[in-house]
Amino acid sequence: MKESQPSAIYLKDYKVPPFLIDKTELTFELDEATTVVTSKLHMRRNPDSKENTAPLVLDGGEEVKLVAVAMDDYVLPSGEYQLVDNQLIITATADRFVLTCETLIEPQNNTRLEGLYRSSSMFCTQCEAEGFRHITYYLDRPDVMSVFTTRIIADAEKYPVMLSNGNEIARETLDDGKTSVVWHDPFPKPAYLFALVAGNLEVKNDTFVTQSQREVKLQIFTEAHNIDKVDYAMEALKRSMRWDEEVYGREYDLDIFMIVAVDDFNMGAMENKGLNIFNSSCLLASPETTTDDTYLRVEAIVAHEYFHNWSGNRVTCRDWFQLSLKEGFTVFRDQSFSADMHSDTVKRVEDVSFLKTAQFAEDAGPMAHPVRPASFIEISNFYTLTVYEKGAEIVRMIHTLLGAEKFRKGSDLYFERHDGQAVTCDDFVAAMQEASGVDLTQFKRWYSQAGTPQIRVVDEYDEQGQTYRLTLQQETPATPGQPTKLPLHIPVRVGLIDQSGNALSASFNGDSSDEHLLELTEAEQVFEFTQVATKPVPSLLRGFSAPVKLSYDYSSADLLLLLSADQDGFNRWNAGQQLAVNELNTLIEQAIAGEALSLTSNLVEGFKALLQNDNLDPAMVALILNLPSQAYLSELAQVIHPNAIKQARQYLKKQIAESLQTEFAQAYQQHQVTGPYQAEAKDIASRSLKNLALSYWLESGAETAKQSVVDQFESADNMTDQFAALSIAVHNGHDKADNLLDAFYQQWQNEPLVVNKWLMLSASREQEKAVDSMKTLMKHDAFDLKNPNKVRSLLGGFGQNISAFHHVDGSGYQFLADQILVLDKRNPQIASRLCTPLTRWKKMAPELRVKMKAELERIMADDLSKDVYEVISKSLA
Repeated sequence: MKESQPSAIYLKDYKVPPFLIDKTELTFELDEATTVVTSKLHMRRNPDSKENTAPLVLDGGEEVKLVAVAMDDYVLPSGEYQLVDNQLIITATADRFVLTCETLIEPQNNTRLEGLYRSSSMFCTQCEAEGFRHITYYLDRPDVMSVFTTRIIADAEKYPVMLSNGNEIARETLDDGKTSVVWHDPFPKPAYLFALVAGNLEVKNDTFVTQSQREVKLQIFTEAHNIDKVDYAMEALKRSMRWDEEVYGREYDLDIFMIVAVDDFNMGAMENKGLNIFNSSCLLASPETTTDDTYLRVEAIVAHEYFHNWSGNRVTCRDWFQLSLKEGFTVFRDQSFSADMHSDTVKRVEDVSFLKTAQFAEDAGPMAHPVRPASFIEISNFYTLTVYEKGAEIVRMIHTLLGAEKFRKGSDLYFERHDGQAVTCDDFVAAMQEASGVDLTQFKRWYSQAGTPQIRVVDEYDEQGQTYRLTLQQETPATPGQPTKLPLHIPVRVGLIDQSGNALSASFNGDSSDEHLLELTEAEQVFEFTQVATKPVPSLLRGFSAPVKLSYDYSSADLLLLLSADQDGFNRWNAGQQLAVNELNTLIEQAIAGEALSLTSNLVEGFKALLQNDNLDPAMVALILNLPSQAYLSELAQVIHPNAIKQARQYLKKQIAESLQTEFAQAYQQHQVTGPYQAEAKDIASRSLKNLALSYWLESGAETAKQSVVDQFESADNMTDQFAALSIAVHNGHDKADNLLDAFYQQWQNEPLVVNKWLMLSASREQEKAVDSMKTLMKHDAFDLKNPNKVRSLLGGFGQNISAFHHVDGSGYQFLADQILVLDKRNPQIASRLCTPLTRWKKMAPELRVKMKAELERIMADDLSKDVYEVISKSLA
């Protein structure tokens, strides 16, 4: 462990920068051995800063070698500047000056994948959050916005494609035979939005005509062998551009929009102005190699990064504490887009399922933090589900409280008022409040309070007066650094249903309707409905109108009624999940006590009705039939007993499968999709139900199901069906699972993204000596420790291997800790994200808790990066 540990940065200490950069002129002389970077910064003192005699302090990185620095053409001798802790400090400056720095970097040795680095044979960048300082010395903070002009010099035979932000304005052949290309971005931006790509790439060209009849050139670049997999992304881009014009009135502003696919990338994608850089796994798609869920993911991520052009680029965040200003808003926008393109209800269920499983766990763990954190040690650790997904839920609540029309007025005002500025979450809320007239003062607490609020609901019906009262109590549990919480402003959508499953009309605040919006603002509030003809079953928190945990004493009969009849599709799914959770909790308790599992399932009746109802969306039926995940049940548990949870899920699934064997077999046959593969909602829905039915059918033990799994694997004309059959075989202990795994790898060994699926599935497979199997996989030709996608696939798959990862001897924890320590020396961002499974140690069963903690302590004793140190130290605190 380091003697001097990293210190925290605090939001309360924010000050405007003492200097501004009006123009940034960059020259990159690219070379395989050493790249020379020359930056010319047109600087001035910031009139808004009170530090008018402060020295100039520029951020740099350990990998950056300073060759020369000049001020207004005067080359500074070493005595007139200092290099301290990766910062360049110059004491004597004028009020206006041009600072020129020449630096040397070695992109080919950059394993952090931050700044400028090599991926395969190309140069590429990743500068968010603080990657630009690994290129040159700069004011690397989001509130310093500059107009960039970038010149790239390289051997055009090796790097015929040379790209940067904005529009290309010049190209020439130099005397030494190299080519120079100049790009200019007229829109001021912070350094984190800078991008550069150079390589031997193929391109897919298209155009888009904006609402003002401007023609925009669209280009997607990949390595040659992948260019046939970008058509879907191109169509998704055009759908996104049109949707943003129609829904938000936002038109694209440059002459060209470019996307580049990169194999080695820490994140999913990056919204650099006019030049988006994508992880290949988030861009490439073809029926043979891509599953339905990946098609939808590609569409959503393409949309997300495009939408950032306004919500993130034209208006950016003042500081990194405001990260959700751009990310939460843009996630809400991409979720809304996907809902409009496909099924609103299915999309909502998928998003909330992920939120309740993963973000709620984050809220309850050692890294819990507000959507706008008060402090951080390493900003890369705060690209979290709280900032993104919970941030999106906050924007969604504003949309719910204001309504669509007033929300649009608020977003229009926000973009008009702050175009070209770096602003705060408060500025966003202020625009919404001013445009709508809705008071959001209390609502802003959502940004500053961590944790998941808990709402308890009790009801009372007066038959004589035909009144119905709901009493809501809210409480947010203590989180690290926040022992007490104030009441939040929480929108709660409510409907009432009679015992026959019909919607009940009721009067609330003078409004007679079958659905109402309650605004919970106190610790306890009573809401009264009148003209209620009969005692209702309440449909609470419709559409998951707030990211809260809701408690109401539903009977099994109530839940079955909601499952079969609720007009709100989300609550139908939620009722099925709650029924399953209730039954699984009983089974988990039996498993922990070592008792034989025994239960008469209420789910069989409800599931049978769903399977026999031809009027329901098959995708929705599949979601309801899917039992709550191991991760979600772990999040709900006070003490996590992983193997008991696994045992309970397997028992319940088998009981349902055996009871409904005929229905699942029929569903499998009825939802076969004929004709060529299409990534469209109708076909995706049918495939999702068909493959879930196959999983249950095989679980029933039917011999015909075993053969159907093999037949589907061998005859499938698309990756969705083939990989589903393979996964079902592996996870259900099919006697031909080994043969199918081998055949799959032989078929797809030359498709890296498909091989990543094979790695994940192989790692998640329950088997004896699974840790030894993992060590073998890490030596496999298909694995590469330098590639983040392969690391996430293999080690992420291992985390799903309950028997192995949570083995009572602690070998699974030890194996993961070993990999974290190795990766921390190469790529701290990836290493820190791998720590998450170990951070839940305090909730684990005692025999596992002590072993998990021991591995955290072993990691902590090492010489750690800021990234890993922050996660481990907070976990042990």
